[in-house]
Amino acid sequence: MGAYEYGALRFALPIASGNGNNETPTGEFRIAAAHRSHQSCLYTVEGTDRPYPMNYALRFHVNREGVSYWIHGRDMPGYPASHGCIGLYDEPMQAEQYGMPKDPELSDAKRLFVWVLGREPEDDHVVLLEHGPRVRIIGQAPKSER
Repeated sequence: MGAYEYGALRFALPIASGNGNNETPTGEFRIAAAHRSHQSCLYTVEGTDRPYPMNYALRFHVNREGVSYWIHGRDMPGYPASHGCIGLYDEPMQAEQYGMPKDPELSDAKRLFVWVLGREPEDDHVVLLEHGPRVRIIGQAPKSER
């Protein structure tokens, strides 16, 4: 993922995209909402009944069925693995949920979240963005060999 400001690339981040059965929507969108500690209402942490944490979530699309698509922190398996959202490194979340890595280093989801909002919100409410940044999603994820 590339984050641009006035046409200049500010940073580039590896992502986890839709897994082939659940593609990430393509097209032109706007980030319409942000939530620092969002949780999935559809998916759980593998092997548990805990809602999947979607820290530093930025909503960019809601489909006709009402399913929201977010850019958010997640574990990064190295292949297309999401149910359509765009996942960014959130190693503190990975350490909390999975016990590794021992020393978190990357917080790409938080970095993008703070860049979009200009600051980290003081409370944990959903922040609606009337004129949020534009998002252009192009192409398709490479086919996974899993």
